[in-house]
Amino acid sequence: MFQNLSEKLDKAFHILKGHGKITEVNVADTLKEVRRALLDADVNFKIAKDFTTRVKEKAIGQNVLTTLQPGQLLVKLMKDELTELMGGEAAGINLSGNPSVILMSGLQGSGKTTFSGKLALYLKTKKTKRPLLVACDVYRPAAINQLHVVGEQIGVEVYSEPENKNPVQIALNALKYAKEKSYNVVIVDTAGRLAVDEEMMDEIANVHKALQPQETLFVVDSMTGQDAVNTAKAFNDRLDFDGVILTKLDGDTRGGAALSIKSVVNKPIKFIGTGEKMEALDVFYPSRMADRILGMGDVISLVERAQEQFDEEEARKLQKKIAKNEFGFDDFLTQIQQVKRMGNMKDLMGMIPGASKMMKDVQIEDDAFKHIEAIIYSMTPTERKKPSIIDIKRKNRIAKGSGRKIEEVNQLMKQFDQMSKMMKMMQGPGGKNLMKMMGGMKGPMR
Repeated sequence: MFQNLSEKLDKAFHILKGHGKITEVNVADTLKEVRRALLDADVNFKIAKDFTTRVKEKAIGQNVLTTLQPGQLLVKLMKDELTELMGGEAAGINLSGNPSVILMSGLQGSGKTTFSGKLALYLKTKKTKRPLLVACDVYRPAAINQLHVVGEQIGVEVYSEPENKNPVQIALNALKYAKEKSYNVVIVDTAGRLAVDEEMMDEIANVHKALQPQETLFVVDSMTGQDAVNTAKAFNDRLDFDGVILTKLDGDTRGGAALSIKSVVNKPIKFIGTGEKMEALDVFYPSRMADRILGMGDVISLVERAQEQFDEEEARKLQKKIAKNEFGFDDFLTQIQQVKRMGNMKDLMGMIPGASKMMKDVQIEDDAFKHIEAIIYSMTPTERKKPSIIDIKRKNRIAKGSGRKIEEVNQLMKQFDQMSKMMKMMQGPGGKNLMKMMGGMKGPMR
C-alpha cells in the first residue's frame, strides 16, 4: 500500500542529501517535490499546500542535532505532520449500548457487506462480544444471501426478512430480536447506490433516526481516492457519522483517501481493510501508517499479528520436537499456515523497515507458499515425519506428484535442513529461545 507515494517521498528527501543544514532554499525545493508527491497521490490541493506549509514553518530555523542529518530531521517533521493529518491518535469504537448498535453506510461496491462480517468477527474474537448481523439492503440482488454466506463463514447469526422491503421496520425488529436472544452488538448492513442520491440519503437517515445507533460508520473504497473523500463529505453532511472505514487499502498504491479524509470531514479513520480474508481487518493507527508511508515499516503491527497466531501449547510441543531432532515437514507446514494467517506477503513485507524499498521491483505472489505446500503434500506421512529417508528416488516421485521440478524439491530439502539446524542452535544454552521470547509478550503492544 502507498507504494507510489513512498517512492516519490523518498526521492524528495534525496534533495537534502549532502547538505549540512536546513535552509529556506533546500527545504523549499524538497517540499515542492513533497507537495507534488501528495498531489500525485490524489490528495486535495489545499490539504497538500497547507501540509507542506506547516512542515516548512517547523523546519526553518531548526537546529540540526549532530546525530541527525537535515534529511532525517525533515523525515521526523513529516512523520509528525502525517500522523496529525490522519487523525493523531487511534480512535476506539463505542460499544456502550445494550445492545450496542452499529450502522454501516456507504456506496455500493465499497465493501460494506464484507466489512460488516469482518467487524463482527473482530468483535467476537477480540472483544468477546455476541454480534448479530442485520440485512437491511432490500434492493441489491443477492445482498441478503451474501450476508448470510458471510455470517455462516464466521459463525455469526444473520437476521433478515427477505419479503419485507421496509429497512426501518427490519432494523427495529432485529433490535427487538437481539434483546430477546441476548446479543450485545447489532451490526446493520444498509443499502448502497452507485452514486449519492436523495432517496438513498432519506432512507439511511430514517434508519439512523429509528435506531439511534452508538456508532455510524462510513465505509469507503480507498482506491477511489479523492472521489472517496467527496462521497464521505456528502454522507457526513447528512448523517454526521462517527468514523470512517477504508477498505481495499492493500491495493491502494496512492493513499489520497487515507491522507485527506480526516481533514475534510473531521472524523477519524477507525479501521482499515487489508485483504479479502475475513481476518484482514486492522485498527487504524495514524502514527504507524505514517511510518509505513515514509518507508520505516510497522514492526509493532507485525509483532501483534504474530502474537495473534502464536499458540504457547503448540510452541512447547515444537520445542520438544526440535530438541529431540523430530522436527518434520508437518511441523513446517503448520508454521507456514501461521504465517499465511498473518496476512498477504506484500503487506507483511511493508511492515519490515526498509523491506518495501528493497522489494519494490520484486513480484510477491499472494500465495507465495503454494509451490512449497504442493511439494510437501506430495510426500507420504512417513516422509513428512522423517525427512532424512527422502532419497533421489523419492524426490523424483515427489517432484512428479507436485508438478514441480526436481531442483525445487532439492532446494526445499536444503532450506528445511538449514532451518532445522538453526532451530536446534537456538535451543542451545548460547542461543535465545525464540518461543519463550514470543510467549513472554503478553497483551497488545502500543
